[in-house]
Amino acid sequence: MQMNNQFIAKLYQEHQRAQHQVPTSAICRMIEGVMQLFFPVLAEEHFESEKELEAYAHSLQYDLLRTLTSMEQYLPQPAEEIAAQMMQQLPAIYLTLLQDAQAIVAGDPAAQSVEEVIRTYPGFKAVAVYRLAHVLYRLRVPLLPRVLSEYAHTQTGIDIHPGARIGSHFCIDHGTGVVIGETCVIGNYVKIYQGVTLGAISVEKTMVNIKRHPTIEDHVVIYAGATILGGNTVVGAYSMIGGNVWLTESVPPYSRVYHRPQISVRQSADPADVLNFSI
Repeated sequence: MQMNNQFIAKLYQEHQRAQHQVPTSAICRMIEGVMQLFFPVLAEEHFESEKELEAYAHSLQYDLLRTLTSMEQYLPQPAEEIAAQMMQQLPAIYLTLLQDAQAIVAGDPAAQSVEEVIRTYPGFKAVAVYRLAHVLYRLRVPLLPRVLSEYAHTQTGIDIHPGARIGSHFCIDHGTGVVIGETCVIGNYVKIYQGVTLGAISVEKTMVNIKRHPTIEDHVVIYAGATILGGNTVVGAYSMIGGNVWLTESVPPYSRVYHRPQISVRQSADPADVLNFSI
C-alpha cells in the first residue's frame, strides 16, 4: 500500500520547518553535562586546570544557547539573556542538590555516602533534573522543561512536573511510580516513598491556571502508595501520611493519617495446605 503523495508532501513541509530545531537527544546530553560539571563522580573526562573546567562550563552555556536559539521565536526574551540567567542560577542549584543528597544519606540507612547517592539513587537523579528544568520553567521557556522532566521520567520512573515548587533537603526514597503535579508546593525536609501521587482531583482543561495539586508543608513523610489530591489540600508540617492512604482534605500539623486494611493471618501445620505462588 503506497502513501498518498499529498500526505508525503505535507510531512516533508513539517520536516522542513523542524530541521533547524535541536534534537531532543542533544538537549538531554546538555543536562547530563551540567550534572557532570557539578559532580566529579559523574564526570566522563578529567580536567587538568580550572581553565579547562571553565571552558567546559562555557561549552554547556553555548549548547544551551544553541538550543534556545532554535526556538527563539517562542521565547519571552532573547535566547542570550535566558542562557545567561540559567547559568547564573547554577551555583544555587548545586548547593540545593547537595542538601538533597545529604537529606537522603541522613534518612536512608542503606545510603553509605553522598557519593553513592549522587551516582546511584534514581530519586536524586529525578530531583536534580527537576531543579534544572524548574529554572527554565520559571523563565517561561516553552517545551524544553517538559522535555527534561520526561527524560528524567524515562530514566528513573519518577514523574515531576517542572512547574512544581519544591523546597530544600527533599528526599525521594526508591521512587518508582512517584508523580508530582504542576502546581504542587512542597516545603523543606519532606520525604516521600515509591508510588506516591500528589495530583489533582479534576483534570478539566478549564483548571489550567488554577492550583490543582496539594501543598505539603515542612518535615512531612509520605509513605508508599499514598495518594494526595486537590489544590486546596494542605498537609500540615511534621505530619506522617501512611501507606495506601487516599487523602482529599487538609490535615493539621503533626497529624498521623493511616489506612487500616483487613488482613487475616493463619497458621497451618500441614505444608500441603500452604499456597505457593510463582511470580
